[in-house]
Amino acid sequence: MDASYTLVSGPPPLTDYLRLRRDAGLTPKDAEQGAGAIAGSWTACHVVDAAGAVVAMGRAIGDGGWYFHIADIATDPAHQRHGIGRAVVQWLVDDIRSRAPEGAYITLVGDPPGQRLYRSLGFVDVAPSLGMALPIT
Repeated sequence: MDASYTLVSGPPPLTDYLRLRRDAGLTPKDAEQGAGAIAGSWTACHVVDAAGAVVAMGRAIGDGGWYFHIADIATDPAHQRHGIGRAVVQWLVDDIRSRAPEGAYITLVGDPPGQRLYRSLGFVDVAPSLGMALPIT
């Protein structure tokens, strides 16, 4: 990530959170869901450009003991391919490592576009285990 970007500890404002999810191709969320996600984060960061616009974000949820899950890694498409996503994930991993007890476990769900990045940062497949989801409808 070059010097024209600044990584900021803490989540982005709600409107930027919702916009980045949508613009980066993540499932859109409404304001209630976004506010809950931000409030429930164990750690979070975002990146601003030279003009102060929020261009990327990431967060982690966790129990504070041994389980931490990285989520909502999103970079504005106009700012992708500049190492910003890598900086966000690395910051989250470093923050968890600095504050979590020894033996903590960091997970994430890697969509195809992000899998190469996550592997390059040390994440490994959990096969034969399989991630699963149960949508609440």
